[in-house]
Amino acid sequence: MRDQLSERDGLRAAAEQVADLAGKRAGAAEAERRLHPEVVRAVLDAGFARHFVPARWGGDAGTFTEVSRAVAAIGESCASTAWYASLTAGLGRMAAYLPAAGQAELWRDGPDPLIVGALMPLGEATPSDGGWRLTGRWPYVSAIEFSDWALVCAMVRTDGGPQARFFAVPRAAYTIEDTWFTVGMRATGSNTLVLDDVRVSAEMSFTRDVLTVGTAAEADAPCHRVPLKAANGLGFAAPILGTATGALKVWTSWIAEKVRTAPANGITGGPGYDAVLARSAAEIDAARLLLDRVAAVVDGGPVGALETARNGRDCAFAVDLLVGAVDRLFRAAGTRAQADGNALQRAWRDANAAASHVVLQFDPAAAAYAAQAWHRP
Repeated sequence: MRDQLSERDGLRAAAEQVADLAGKRAGAAEAERRLHPEVVRAVLDAGFARHFVPARWGGDAGTFTEVSRAVAAIGESCASTAWYASLTAGLGRMAAYLPAAGQAELWRDGPDPLIVGALMPLGEATPSDGGWRLTGRWPYVSAIEFSDWALVCAMVRTDGGPQARFFAVPRAAYTIEDTWFTVGMRATGSNTLVLDDVRVSAEMSFTRDVLTVGTAAEADAPCHRVPLKAANGLGFAAPILGTATGALKVWTSWIAEKVRTAPANGITGGPGYDAVLARSAAEIDAARLLLDRVAAVVDGGPVGALETARNGRDCAFAVDLLVGAVDRLFRAAGTRAQADGNALQRAWRDANAAASHVVLQFDPAAAAYAAQAWHRP
C-alpha cells in the first residue's frame, strides 16, 4: 500500500484505504476479539509503525498532527483498528528513548516492527551481569498477538529508592494469556503479556524519567523532544474522535431517510432530530478543534509545564464531548441501533469503553491544569 502512494499523499491518504478494509472486517473482528491479519498488515504498510521512528533507522520522524488525523480517519470505520494504529505509532516514538545500541537492535530489519506496550510498572527487574532479569504480568496489551516487540515498564531497586524503567523485549521472550473479554473495544485483543525471569541487556532499557521529560537519546526531531504527558492523551483521544465522527455519519444517514419518508409512515420529525444533529455535530467539531490544538502545540515545541497540563485537560474534555455526542445519537436512533452487529451500537460501546482510559479522566487532568495555572506546588 505504501509503495502505491506518493510522498504528497501522506499518512492520511493511506489511512483512508485502511479504514475501508477495517470497516468491512469490523463486525467479524469484534466477534473474534482480534483484528484480522490483513488489517494489521495494512496499518503497518500504511506507515503507522514507522511514523515516529528516527530517520536514521528509516523512519519518518513525523508529526502528531498527521498521525492523529490519520488515526481519526480510521476510527470512523473501526475504533479498534484506530486504537491499534495509534498505539503502534506512539510506541515507535517511545522506543526512540532507548540507547542508540538498543535502537539499532530493535530496528535492525527496518522501521516497521509492530511494537506493543504497557506503561504501568507492573513488573520487577533486578540487575544481572550488566543487564537485567525481568519478571511480571502486564494486562491490556493491545494487538499483542501480532507483535514483534514489547515495551514494558517495571520497577527496579536502586540506592536512591525504587525506579521505574522501560524494557524492550522480543516476541520470543514473552507469552500471552487470553484475558480480553469486554463490552467494548473487543477487536483490540488487549490480552495479558507475561515475562518469567527473562534477561534483558542494558541497551534495551531506559528510565521512565527520560520519557516523562522528553529527552530521547540523540534526539534529532521535534517529536522526540516532547514530554509524555503533553502528547499521551492525544493518542487515546484520536480514535474516539473518529468513532464519534463515524457514528454521526451513520445516524445522519438513517434519520435523513426516515424523515424523507415521513409522510408515508406518519413520522413528523421524531424526538428533536434537528437539535440532536446540531448539538452532536457541534460537540464533535469542538473536540476536533481542541485535539488539533494539542497536536499543534506538541509539533511546535518546546512544550512547557502549563501547556503540558492544558493538553491533558483538552484531551480529557474533548473526549467528554465526544462520548456525550455518541450517547445522544444512540438514544435518538431508536430500536434499530440496538441490534447486534449494528454499527451505531458498536460505536457507542467502543467510545464509552475507550473513554475509560486513565489518561482521559477529566478530574485529574483538571487538577493538574489548575496546579499550573495557579502556580500551586
